[in-house]
Amino acid sequence: MEAGTSPLPPPSAVGGDACRARAITLRPGADLDGFRKAVRSLVAQDIPPEAVTWSVTDAPGLFGMEGEGTPAPPLALPKPVAALIPQVIPHRDPERYGLLYALIWRVCHGERHLMEVGSDPLVHRLHRMAKAIGRDLHKMHAFLRFRRAEDSGGEHYVAWFEPDHHILEAAAPFFVSRFRGMRWSILTPDGSAHWDTETLTFGPPGDRAELPEGDGFEAGWQTYYESTFNPARTNLKAMRAEMPKKYWHNMPETAAIPALVRAAAGRTEAMIEREPTLPTRREPARAVAAMADQDPKNLDELNAIIRRTEPLVPGATQAVLGEGPVGATIAFVGEQPGDQEDRQGRPFVGPAGQLLSRAMAEAGIDRGASYLTNAVKHFKFEERGKRRIHQKPTAGEVSHYRWWLDRELEFVAPKLVVALGATAVLALTGKAVPITRARGPFRFERHDNRFQGFITVHPSYLLRLPDEAKEEAYAAFVDDLRRVEALGQELAA
Repeated sequence: MEAGTSPLPPPSAVGGDACRARAITLRPGADLDGFRKAVRSLVAQDIPPEAVTWSVTDAPGLFGMEGEGTPAPPLALPKPVAALIPQVIPHRDPERYGLLYALIWRVCHGERHLMEVGSDPLVHRLHRMAKAIGRDLHKMHAFLRFRRAEDSGGEHYVAWFEPDHHILEAAAPFFVSRFRGMRWSILTPDGSAHWDTETLTFGPPGDRAELPEGDGFEAGWQTYYESTFNPARTNLKAMRAEMPKKYWHNMPETAAIPALVRAAAGRTEAMIEREPTLPTRREPARAVAAMADQDPKNLDELNAIIRRTEPLVPGATQAVLGEGPVGATIAFVGEQPGDQEDRQGRPFVGPAGQLLSRAMAEAGIDRGASYLTNAVKHFKFEERGKRRIHQKPTAGEVSHYRWWLDRELEFVAPKLVVALGATAVLALTGKAVPITRARGPFRFERHDNRFQGFITVHPSYLLRLPDEAKEEAYAAFVDDLRRVEALGQELAA
């Protein structure tokens, strides 16, 4: 036991509480759900910690519990207590459940701020246990290594790890988020975790003998480690503290450590004796010329760059390029592609685009002779079931795509640029401008691009309006487009 703590007395030694003794049996490992259920029932029956014994078995159950058929209500615990429980449950200390229940009992009986008393022996011990779990999780995240294998389903990656505590269930979600697209299994002496790219499951303990032989990836990783090893910074004490030797046999790069350490002194001396060399002199004019040569010369070259650039926010199927003739009199700039635009690779083909086409036709604007594009070139969305729900781009995302839009309009060279909605205005001006106040003719000036412009609402705004307001708002939108058509003819004359 640690200083300042004493063992919990057995139920038989608790005088008047002996007749209320309770034996709680939980499953091996970190049985958080079983512990919560037991605690609720114990508190509901007002059973003190000294009347409870905790044990672990492969056939979990609650023994000696009165009223087990009626689930006890959840406990309203202070946030620090509720947060500490899952951090301590994975610890291997067999007293962890009793210690946590003692904490909960005291909190439920008047000591609501007990977690703030860091000098309390119970609080101090539980905090130390939680820190041990945090360190163990960090080691697993850092030192676990997968090896490639083949099975009936194709590629399958397997790793072996020996944690100090029961952390597998707590650590597995990290590897799901890190390696979501590959099938893997993590084997430990206490249990195993398996991910099939869709479902995470847990199984019985693994066997290190099931680990496949080293693969080409391990050899490449060892070569990389050797090439980045700095002999001048060799510190064996710090190395062992950060990467304990117990993990070495599962890490391919550690096979090279003994030889690298032995050669460190000689390599360091050679580095010191070697004559310093000046960096290669570069000709700035040539570098600037080379950069200029990579700049797109026309709209096709710009679009090629956009096509092969990954979306800033992952998820989009493809980049959606502008559509229409170079030299078009009117260019329309929207916010970003929607679901249908992302699937078809064309701008303004979804519900909002169809509404825009209808309004353009009523205003006398030929869509085929106009240029249509978006401020942001990739679809940003949130998945809800099978639906992809549009997400408004942030100011930072608009800024990321702004260079493309500037160059695009430079190549198209329209006489009039129509901003559909606030995001388009932000992209064209670099600042937020209220649509209701600026609606109508507007001058867009950014860098070398200066365009006569017009601000109006985005057609998706009309789709979101209640039915009683749609007709009037649509008529105002068509009126805006009639003014756009007249202004375009005037500028083209």
